[in-house]
Order: sequence, then structure tokens, then C-alpha cells
Amino acid sequence: MSSTPSRPTPAEREEMARLLPVPPERERPGRHHQALKDQLLREFRQDATPPAAAKPRCGVRRLTIAAVPLAAGALAVTLATSGLLDREPGADPNAAVAPGSGGSAPQATPAAVLLDRIATVAASKPAPAVRDDQYVYVASTVAWSSQSDVDPVMRLDTPHSRKIWLSVDGSRPGLLHEKGKEIPLAGDLDKSGRPVSDKPLGNPAPTLNNPTYRYLESLPTDPETLLKKIYDETKGSGPGPDQQAFVTIGDLLREQLAPPKVSAALYKAAARIPGVTVVDDAVDAAGRHGVAVARVHAGERTEWIFDRNTLEFLGERGVMVEDTEWAKSGQVTATTAVLTRGITNKPGEAPGHTG
Repeated sequence: MSSTPSRPTPAEREEMARLLPVPPERERPGRHHQALKDQLLREFRQDATPPAAAKPRCGVRRLTIAAVPLAAGALAVTLATSGLLDREPGADPNAAVAPGSGGSAPQATPAAVLLDRIATVAASKPAPAVRDDQYVYVASTVAWSSQSDVDPVMRLDTPHSRKIWLSVDGSRPGLLHEKGKEIPLAGDLDKSGRPVSDKPLGNPAPTLNNPTYRYLESLPTDPETLLKKIYDETKGSGPGPDQQAFVTIGDLLREQLAPPKVSAALYKAAARIPGVTVVDDAVDAAGRHGVAVARVHAGERTEWIFDRNTLEFLGERGVMVEDTEWAKSGQVTATTAVLTRGITNKPGEAPGHTG
């Protein structure tokens, strides 16, 4: 199979131009970088409780990054740069099926088309051979915002290195290297982020918000069924059902590895969430430009950034789209870049280590 997908024919372009709306960025030139996530990145909160004078706005959250396989993505360039994104004035840019409807395919919005392409690339890759006693490894550059009691304005941290090892089956403690610290990771934590003493280390009871590789393997690969599960299990939590579903899928796709068919189902499920759009130029923490899938909530937009040609997941960014008491429009409040990911035999070891 060729790694370069064929481009649409002129007739297909004409039909897609009729169906696909222009995203809001076409109506507001120069605002392509203005987006942010409502909920920052989920993570194990194993570090010591931060001082009261410096607290994250949304809490420190666990990143979960799946390996998005490489492949050429000519259609992503077409969507981001051609007239296929044009739409009639006044058309709803966020049209999609109702939350958790589980019976209808998503409308052909630019985001749905792009996510379908990303899903096709993800599904085409072979599933890795992974043993229970191994670890998922992800190295990234990250920066999040925080605020204090005396200064409510969000301040973005300096980008820094982060390396994490997560037990494949959750039976062993993981490890986090960040800001010069080595932090053992446990699945059961108290409110301060410390391990609960009477619980076993590791992650013996993984969930949507705290998965293992084996847990991800168990998820349904039908996008409608998967999305319904996400809505059902996150009901009543977070900023609302649609935003919580989008955040949950993002968390499942970041600081983890997911089997190819599950990755594809997660992308297709995201296409069914109302309000998901395309940002045709976004930049990750490593300075790499790409096309992004995004969703706005409470004046912020979450961006999942993908390589324009390969459709590989690059990272995530958050940018304000409205002025608030704690941040200004255009302000970047979260940024990440995935640099390396793979499978290792023990914590502290990089993929491919033979010693």
C-alpha cells in the first residue's frame, strides 16, 4: 500500500466544498494561534504538595500520549490550505451529532474529515508486541500555567523536560523524571498527590482517567460504543459532558501507547463530539508547526497538534480566545511536545537499550 494517500479529484473537491464549512479562523484572520484547553493535562500527582503560594489553575493533570503512527497526510494539507474549508455565511462551524448519540455518523465538518484521516493512518499500523512486565516510555517537553493566591493571573512555566515510565499492566510502580526529581508513580493517591499507604503500588484498577496499556487494549473499537462509554463513565464530572469527553479522549491519547485500532476509534469518537473544529496552524512546545483538532470551552481552546504531512501526533497547546480575569486573549497557557515514545524493560531505561 502506498504511504501517500491520493488527493481528491476535482469532482470530489467540488462536493466537499459544498459540504464542508469554513472554520471560525477564516472569519478572524490572524487568530489561528488563539486556542486553549479548559482542562490542562492529566497526570499522576505524585510530587509533594505545592506551596500554597503557587497552585495550578486546573490542578496538575496526567498526560496520556498514544503513539500516532507515521504516514503521509496529503489531505491534511488540502484541508488546511485549500478552499475545501469554505462554507456558506452563517453556517454552524460546530455542527456534529448529539453527545453520546451512538447511532449516527458525524457530519462532514473539516474536523470530522481530518480526524477520519488521522484514524485511518493510526489503524494501518501493526500492534506492538508488549509484555506485562514492561513499561510505556514517553519523553516530552512541557510547560503549564499556574496562579497563586496573591497573583490570580495565569503564568506559563518555562518549558522543561519530562520523562515517564508506566507499567504496561499496572502491577508495578512507574517513574517520573521532571525538574531534576525522580518521583515513583502509584495508582492510588490521596488529595495531596501522595501514595495511599494501605494500597498497593502501581495501577491495579485503571480507569478512563488513569489507564494502562492493557486497559486501553480492552476498550471497544467501535467509535459509537466507545464514545457512549466515555459519556456514561464521565457523567456529572468536569466542565460539561462534551468538553469532558473531549478532554478524556485527549488524556487517553497522550502519555500512553494505545493499540492501533483503539487509537483509530478514539479519533473517530472525537469527531462525534459537538464543537470540534480545525486550526490550520498551531505550534507545539518544540516549535514544530502543524494542523490541530481543537475545541473551545469557557474562552479557552484545547488543540491537539498533528504533523501536517504525516499526521503524527506532535503535542498539545492551549491558547486563550477571550479575555478573562486570569488571562488575556492570545495567551498560551499550556504547551507540550512529544519527543520520544516506546516500550522499555524497566523504569529509567530508554527504548532500544541493550545493556
